[in-house]
Amino acid sequence: MTKIFSFVLLVVGSMVMKAQYGSLNAILERLEEKRGINQNLKDVNIDDTKFVLIKDFDDHTERSFIIIKGKLATYVEMFDDKKNGETSSNVFSGDVVRTNHNVVSVRADKLEGTKIAIPVAKTFLMTKQKNILYLVDINTRERWIEEGAINKK
Repeated sequence: MTKIFSFVLLVVGSMVMKAQYGSLNAILERLEEKRGINQNLKDVNIDDTKFVLIKDFDDHTERSFIIIKGKLATYVEMFDDKKNGETSSNVFSGDVVRTNHNVVSVRADKLEGTKIAIPVAKTFLMTKQKNILYLVDINTRERWIEEGAINKK
């Protein structure tokens, strides 16, 4: 009698676990998407794409852009002073390398056409959430959003 009861308990337990596995798998997939893990973005074309990062401070606002055109990249920093309304900018140019593992590396070695001694280097992890493409800075965890997604809203 105990063998039959144990067998029935085992069968019912496995059915319950199978039902929970589906919901648990869906939750894990959403978390992996949020963290940028296990995404296959090899087919995503980032040619002619602009990514934007905006930081707002008490005295100024920083707007940064990365424009990718093929293997060339342009990195623009714009600083808006809130006191007097002046805007200043730095335009860097260089190259971009993209790996098969969703890593995008930008190395800008020219400031407004003049070679600089120490290039500006940024390394990003490319992620996609809710059909919006992001570049997450590996060092600072800042999220650069695709400009097309901002204009859609």
